This record gives sequence, structure tokens and C-alpha cells, in this order.
Amino acid sequence: MNLHAIKAIYIFEMARTWRTLLQSIASPVISTSLYFIVFGSAIGTRMAEIDGISYGAYIVPGLIMLSVLTESISNASFGIYMPKWAGTIYEVLSAPISAFEIVIGYVGAAASKSVILGLIILLTSWLFVDYTIVHPWWMLGFLALTSLTFCLFGFIIGVWADGWEKLQVVPIMIVTPLTFLGGSFYSINMLPPFWQKVTLFNPVVYLVSGFRWSFYGVSDVGIGVSLGMTLVFMLLCLAGIWWIFRTGYRLKN
Repeated sequence: MNLHAIKAIYIFEMARTWRTLLQSIASPVISTSLYFIVFGSAIGTRMAEIDGISYGAYIVPGLIMLSVLTESISNASFGIYMPKWAGTIYEVLSAPISAFEIVIGYVGAAASKSVILGLIILLTSWLFVDYTIVHPWWMLGFLALTSLTFCLFGFIIGVWADGWEKLQVVPIMIVTPLTFLGGSFYSINMLPPFWQKVTLFNPVVYLVSGFRWSFYGVSDVGIGVSLGMTLVFMLLCLAGIWWIFRTGYRLKN
């Protein structure tokens, strides 16, 4: 394995984060903090507990997941789209680097940014609401697994996109609404039976539910199901990336 090439791509991508610190880290942290102020501190104190948990604490895992999903896709898609847009992707493809090493470099850096962002938001939320973490290692595992999975998904979007508009359309038009409707702000058990069944087709439900279980030990679906659905989605993304490099789809023309 060409570790020098992986390290070069990884360092280059991480360096871009530090150059755009306000956009990459500060902006999503401030946006999520506003959610904590409005829904956690202001409105949350007037709402009933859910599963014995105060509303402000209940939404902490959902809000972290909302930022992590969005930023994972954005970081990974932008990372691979930029060399495509600038034309430097051909230098990477012609270098003695395998597709596997390219993916590790770009996706590894994007996932690292997402995990760092998730942990910063987690620490920031302590300023606004009190919460506990019953299973801290599971929490870190879910955070890392979710970041990695959606960075793989973002990598596919970055290869697929042939313009800046397409780069933003999936996170804004699809992922964010699915996250809002995936139990970030409520338990799906509060919905009418018909909509509970419909919601189960939303993959974000399993991510939010599993992540919330690691905090409080309660979940809308079984922890095994949440973990299994996340792994299935990751395998689908890996299959998609394998097909992209095998066919050269939108990489070689």
C-alpha cells in the first residue's frame, strides 16, 4: 500500500479545513448552538419529557447527527469535486496510486473532519442542556461509522456532480429533510401508526435512533437493526465507488 500517497492526500484535505475554519467548523457549530438555544433552552423547558428524558437533552443526538450527516456529504463531495473541476484529478489518476488508496485519502480526511465537528458540537451542547452518555464507546463508534458511511456517499455525489448546483442539491433537498423527518426532534412512536410505518423507510431513522440509544439507552428501533442498516448502507456506497473506478464513470473521458 502506498502510504505516502494516502498521507499526502489526507494532509492536503485536512489543511483545506484549517484554511477555511470559519466555514468548516465555526459555521455548523454556531448553527447547531442556535437550535440548542431555541429548542433546548427556550422551548424545551416548556415541553413534556420523552421516554423520561427532558426535551432539550432528547434532541442532542439528533442535532449532532443532523450536522454530521450534512457536513460529511459536503466535505467528501467537495474534496473530490474540486480536483475534477480544476482538472488536476488526472494527475491523481495517472499517479501510481490505486483507487482504494485514493478513497482512503479523500474519505479518511472528510470523515476525520466530521468526527471532530461532532465532538465539538457535543461539547458545545453542554453549555445549553444537561445530558448523559450511557454508552460512550458505542457513541464514538456510531459517530465514526456514520461519518465514514456518509463520506463515502458524499464521494459518490462529488464524482456524479458536473456542476456546483448538483453538488448542493442532494444534501439540501434530500438529506436535510430526511434528517428532520427521521426523529431528530421527536420519537417516531409519537406519530400515528401509518406514519410510523412510512418513517421506517427513512434510513436516517436508524442512525438517529442508534446514536440516541448510545446516550440514554432508549431507541425507536432495536440497536441491532440500527447498526445493521448503517452497515448495509455503507456496503452499498462501497459497491457504488467500486463500480465508479471500474468503469471510470465521470472520472475518465
